[in-house]
Amino acid sequence: MSFIAILFALLLEQARPLARGNLVHAGLRHWAWWSCRNFDAGRPAHAWAAWLIAVGVPSLVALGGHWLLWHTLGAWAAVFWHIAVLYVTLGFRQFSHYFTAIRDALESGDEDTARELLAKWRQVDAHELPRSEVVRHVIEFSVLAAHRHVFGVLAWYTVLSVLGLGPAGAVFYRMAELVPRYWPYKGRRLSHPVSVVLMDVARRMWFVVDYVPARITALFFAIVGSFEDAIDSWRSHARRFPDPNDGVILAATAGALGVRLGGASLQRLVIPADAVHDSTAIDGDNLAEDTELYQPDTTDTAGRTPQIAHLRSVVGLVWRTVVLWMLLLALLTLARLLG
Repeated sequence: MSFIAILFALLLEQARPLARGNLVHAGLRHWAWWSCRNFDAGRPAHAWAAWLIAVGVPSLVALGGHWLLWHTLGAWAAVFWHIAVLYVTLGFRQFSHYFTAIRDALESGDEDTARELLAKWRQVDAHELPRSEVVRHVIEFSVLAAHRHVFGVLAWYTVLSVLGLGPAGAVFYRMAELVPRYWPYKGRRLSHPVSVVLMDVARRMWFVVDYVPARITALFFAIVGSFEDAIDSWRSHARRFPDPNDGVILAATAGALGVRLGGASLQRLVIPADAVHDSTAIDGDNLAEDTELYQPDTTDTAGRTPQIAHLRSVVGLVWRTVVLWMLLLALLTLARLLG
C-alpha cells in the first residue's frame, strides 16, 4: 500500500501541483495558530498542550480517515486516502519553482535575476553575492527543502504506515516542521508574541522528530553519491553547523557531490509583516523569520567551489534518492506479499 500511495502521489503532484494558498494548507495554518493563540500561556504545561493539539489533532484526523475507510469500504478506499494525504504533504513542486528559475537565470548569464530570485525565496540580502555563493546557497536551501518536503515525509509515513497508523506520519512530520516556523511569523504579523517557552518546546520537538529522518536522508545521499567522501564529510564537518540535523544533511551532500558547502549565512531582510502571504507557511519555506533554517559558521567543508553544473548534480542526487526510496519500498511490499 505504501509503495502505491507514494508512487501515485508523486505522479499526481508532478502532473498537477497543489495550488499555493489552497484550502487544505490554509486550514492547517489556521489550526496551528488557533492552538497557539488559545493555549499559549507562557508555562510548560500550556506549551506542551498547544504543541500536541497543533500537531497531534491533524495527525489523528489522518489516522481516523484511514481506519474508517479501511473498515467500511476496504483497503483500496484507504489507499485513495493515503494518496490524498500524501498529495498535500509530499512533493517537489512545493519548493522547486525557485530552484528552477534561479538555475535557468544562472545558465543564461543573468546573475542579477538569480540574486533577486534568491532574495525573494529566502527573504535575504543577496545583491552583492558572487555567483559561486549564489550557487552554494541555492544548493543548501534546495537539499534541505527536498528533505523537509519529500524524504522526511517519506520516512515518517513509511514507518507509521507499517505500524498500521496509515498516513498519520506524513501529517505529523509536516506539522512538526510547520509550527516552529509559522508561530513566530504569525505572532509578529498580528502583534501577538509567542512565548519563549512555547517556541522552545516547538523547536526541541522538531529536532527530535527530524533526528532520524535527517540521518536517513544523509545516508541515502551517500549511497547514491560518492559514499566514502560523503561519510567522511559527515563525520568531519556536520558538527560545524549549529543545527545538528541540518549539518548532517549538508555535510553529506557536500561529500556526495564533492562541492564545498557551509560558510557565512545570509542576512535577513527587514520585510513588513503583510508583505509575505500566509500561503508560504506550509507550501514554501520563505517566511520572514529572525533566523535561517540553518546558520553555518564561517568554516567551509572540503570540496570544489560551487559551480552552475553542481545544480544539475543536485537534481540528479535528489532523484536518485527518490528511486532508491521507491526501490526499497517495492522490495518491502514484495516481501510482505510473498510472506
